Amino acid sequence: MSQVLHTPPPAPDPVPASAAPPDDAAALAARYGLTVSGARPTLPVYVRQLWARRHFITAFATAKLTAQYSQAKLGQAWQVATPLLNAAVYYFIFGELMGTSRGVPDYIPFLVTGVFVWTFTQSSIMAGTRAISGSLGLVRALHFPRAALPVSYALQQLQQLLFSMAALFVILLCVGVPVSVSWLLAVPALALQFVFNAGVAMIMARMGAKTPDIAQLMPFVLRTWMYVSGVMWSIDKVLTAHQDMPHIVLVALECNPAAVYIDLMRFALIDTFHASQLPHHVWALAVGWALLAGVGGFIYFWKAEETYGRG
Repeated sequence: MSQVLHTPPPAPDPVPASAAPPDDAAALAARYGLTVSGARPTLPVYVRQLWARRHFITAFATAKLTAQYSQAKLGQAWQVATPLLNAAVYYFIFGELMGTSRGVPDYIPFLVTGVFVWTFTQSSIMAGTRAISGSLGLVRALHFPRAALPVSYALQQLQQLLFSMAALFVILLCVGVPVSVSWLLAVPALALQFVFNAGVAMIMARMGAKTPDIAQLMPFVLRTWMYVSGVMWSIDKVLTAHQDMPHIVLVALECNPAAVYIDLMRFALIDTFHASQLPHHVWALAVGWALLAGVGGFIYFWKAEETYGRG
């Protein structure tokens, strides 16, 4: 009588986690405390993460500023020389050849203040446009809130502006502008402009991360914006002389955020620039633009947090 041995059927291979149904994968992740890599945190958590890295933001901005002119023989002197040379070129072309200096008291400090303040906005936006696309190695290697990059670039430009302000104060004193308590108004004006610049830098950082070609277009956009921001000419003088312009153009020139911050700095530093030359409710405009760009830009950037650095 023969005995038939029946071998048990082989055990089925375990189903890999990637092939598991979604419900099983979610349960497996919950069981072992797994989370999605690079997932976007909630907005309050994101703010706390960014604040926790404030020392990194400051150190990164300072290091970038120090390295910016490290290969030049004049070194950090270019932080002051560059905007001064721009102001000299604009003075020759616009002030002398085109005559925009006529009827503008203290035109040299008027122009230099406009150039320095505009350069702060221009450089912050340009650096922000390349903040993610130009730092992909850092973004892919380390885990940190990506908003730290555009904010640090805006902080770098603020530090550079503060160096330039020393030269501006010397120019003001040399042309006879007296020291005044109104100079203290420059502090809140610069603070509001920094918030505005950082917000726009975050907007451009997200756009530049998705479409790097925007960085090639931005110099033309910023140059056009500069020409309508009253850097080399007085908006108040033009508005007074051209009352027949369409009302929407008048409002756009007065409410232009770059012009608002430039005029606030001129009002703070130049005693011949009077309050009557400022747009109506200028401080409300400055605060409004800062909140709109700062808060709106931060939320806009945060919404794409998990996409930065992805192929």
